[in-house]
Amino acid sequence: MTLRPCGSCPYRRDVPSGVWSREEYDKLPEYDDPQCLAPAFFCHQQNGELCAGWVGCHDMDNSIGLRLSFVADNLTEEQYREALYYQPQVPIFESGKEARDHGVRDIETPSPRAIRVVQKLGKKLEL
Repeated sequence: MTLRPCGSCPYRRDVPSGVWSREEYDKLPEYDDPQCLAPAFFCHQQNGELCAGWVGCHDMDNSIGLRLSFVADNLTEEQYREALYYQPQVPIFESGKEARDHGVRDIETPSPRAIRVVQKLGKKLEL
């Protein structure tokens, strides 16, 4: 397993605004608090992997969500350790709030690029 933010990751700076629903973007700021009791954040593409953008954006050494997911056997030891030492290779937002603010900005009028990303996701996820 190798963590890598997917091409539609809401934490990536190079993903256009308006790809995900407001409800999905609204989840991101909650994870800015390292004491957040929500479980680990998994990829929106439903591939069973941790969201690499979430891992890269937040301090996993202090993430209760990561720890809870590990002790609940939702993560392997390999996934847990990789999350602790992960350094993103693409630009990501500094916080979930910053990612959310970017993501919701163009929900009502998504760019042609955002529409293409959504169409590609629809095919991949069979929506």
